[in-house]
Amino acid sequence: MATEALTASAINPDGYAVADAYFGRPYIDRDEWREQPYPHRNIHGGFENTDTRFTFYFPAIEAWEGRMYHPIEGAHAGHEEAFAGMMGQLLGGLPMIARLGGYMVESNCGHIGDDIDRRAGDDPTLYGHRAGVEAARFSKHVCKQVYGREPAYSYVWGGSGGGRRSPLHLEYGAGVYDGALPFMGGGDIAEYGTTARVRSEQPVHFGAMFNVQRLLEGDKLDRVIDAMQPGGSGNPFGGLSAHEREELANLYRLGYPRGDEFMIAKPMGQIWLWSSIADMLIAEDGDYFRNFWTKPGYLGFDEPQHVQEDLIDQHCTIVRVVTPRDLTTDAFAAPEYAEMRARMTLSASGSGNWDLPIAIELADLPPGYRLGAGVRITNGDAAGRQLYCTGFVGNLLFCDGHGDANLIRFTGVKPGDQIHVDNHAFLAFCYYYRHHLSSDALNDFLRLDGVPIYPQHDVPLASPLMGVPYSGRYEGKLLWIHHTHDASLWPPQGIIYKQAVEAAQGHEKARECFRLQWTENAEHVTPLLLPTHPARATNTWLIDYLPSVEQGLADLAAWVEKGIPPAETNFTMVDGKVSLPPTAAERGGTQPVAGVTVNGGARTEVAAGQPVTIQLDAEAPPGAGTITQIQWDFDNSGRFAIEQPIMQGETKLSLSMTHAYDQPGTYFAVARVRLNREGDPTAARQVENLAAARIVVS
Repeated sequence: MATEALTASAINPDGYAVADAYFGRPYIDRDEWREQPYPHRNIHGGFENTDTRFTFYFPAIEAWEGRMYHPIEGAHAGHEEAFAGMMGQLLGGLPMIARLGGYMVESNCGHIGDDIDRRAGDDPTLYGHRAGVEAARFSKHVCKQVYGREPAYSYVWGGSGGGRRSPLHLEYGAGVYDGALPFMGGGDIAEYGTTARVRSEQPVHFGAMFNVQRLLEGDKLDRVIDAMQPGGSGNPFGGLSAHEREELANLYRLGYPRGDEFMIAKPMGQIWLWSSIADMLIAEDGDYFRNFWTKPGYLGFDEPQHVQEDLIDQHCTIVRVVTPRDLTTDAFAAPEYAEMRARMTLSASGSGNWDLPIAIELADLPPGYRLGAGVRITNGDAAGRQLYCTGFVGNLLFCDGHGDANLIRFTGVKPGDQIHVDNHAFLAFCYYYRHHLSSDALNDFLRLDGVPIYPQHDVPLASPLMGVPYSGRYEGKLLWIHHTHDASLWPPQGIIYKQAVEAAQGHEKARECFRLQWTENAEHVTPLLLPTHPARATNTWLIDYLPSVEQGLADLAAWVEKGIPPAETNFTMVDGKVSLPPTAAERGGTQPVAGVTVNGGARTEVAAGQPVTIQLDAEAPPGAGTITQIQWDFDNSGRFAIEQPIMQGETKLSLSMTHAYDQPGTYFAVARVRLNREGDPTAARQVENLAAARIVVS
């Protein structure tokens, strides 16, 4: 009955008048009922004479509570059905929107894939907010025909690139949205109404991370990781050369999160971003990439010994071309392919393109640093196409690029074709941060008396697909969530929008419309999507933050609709490091606060079979709910196989237990603590945190 009522009549777009004259008449090319990923009416279409596409998802009217939710896709966007795919479901997807009482809007943000709308060109206003705002506005016209009325409240949200653009939708979507929840955003600040592209420091600083990975690859980086884990020495510089120490210290000063050093070795979104902007950087900042190798004041000229052994500049022959489908076969079943196989399978599952040629195996590729290397096809049907290495297994290079190169990769390439591999640009990018300083005080260590130490170039422009700078001026409410262990948008990026709002609206007004929450022990994506350390599962030091985001969306609605402001997190930031108070009462926010000791400390050393005493102290912040679950992992596996019974309804717990290890090794006793606002251990929003201590068994 509900399905029949919801799909009883066809949608008529004719009565809609676009607010933005760039967009042609809206059209609908799909309107059908779907059972997956949650029962809903699925409506797809676009605007004539543009590349803007949209999908609207309407659950049964019995599940609708009068809200519209508009998730903004991460990275550069370019897809209007991302949240219906595998990645979207891992972020909550339509089932979460239904739990929140909403229907869902998706837009491709005005472009298809990583390419621009040819008619609009490099207009960042289209990709940053205008396409999404027009799609959301049109969805209300459709909603009235589906449900009989427009939504009472509308919210826009997103992470990463979606965190970059969702505040812009609120700023420039007055009357369309009532609130926004960006998580993990960043960028610069400019006056409201700017049409300029973003000048972003974050890609600049990624070069410092790549450099540390390159310099410390292997045992040295393993020692750094160990030093910064619970019970480690706390000194990551042991055994490093002067240059290695300098580069690691600079990385920390720029804001790289302490405690997440393992991700230095596993660049994911960061290396994709290099592949998507490298052509643009080289074209717009060519002087830097030439000067690095030819002028005094640049390391490539002054101290080439730090880069010479990693240099590749070689013409090679392609042996074979590989697709995601190929990676699922026995030919790529060996353990060394596991990480890239998982990444490419996830990507193909989202796009549906299992036969896109994404990798090539090369003959005659010499030693050198493969990651980030330019890969140019020099003959055959694809001659002249430029890509960049985003991952590799030996001489098998996985590549991506900008524009058409992103969409077609190695299409048209055949075994026997020739290719030029050249990493001069990427090695120069590893030191880019020294030569591209903004006025942010975070960079002051690279200045003396206000004067930069190194020759300077302008901070680069970001891709137009990232939109325009923030203004901090908006109507409605905005809850910003940032993560303490994000290796892609580092903690200093978490305070930029707060500064923008206070500058644009004043401190008093900012208190009425802005809140900031930190999520401790959270990375850019959830542990399920991250590579695992061979000695310790990733989810034993990083949490699933999605329940925190869902709780944030519920709290944002309560703020807008009932005037109940969400909790904020108290913090300090020194030398690029965010520090949270040790107690729940001081810290605030929505996460439980947890601490674990073994035999009274962060580390203990015992003989095999000797029991250790493990102590957990956990507390819920005021108003966050009660502790609902405590789970333990003792063997570094990440299975959390031990569920400790607790009395429900408590906001503070102190528990102890004993455990013995039969085999020598280094282990972490990890407690995962969850709470729920209503105190329900079976509900969806189990907001979590974790804590660990180290046991060395001989």
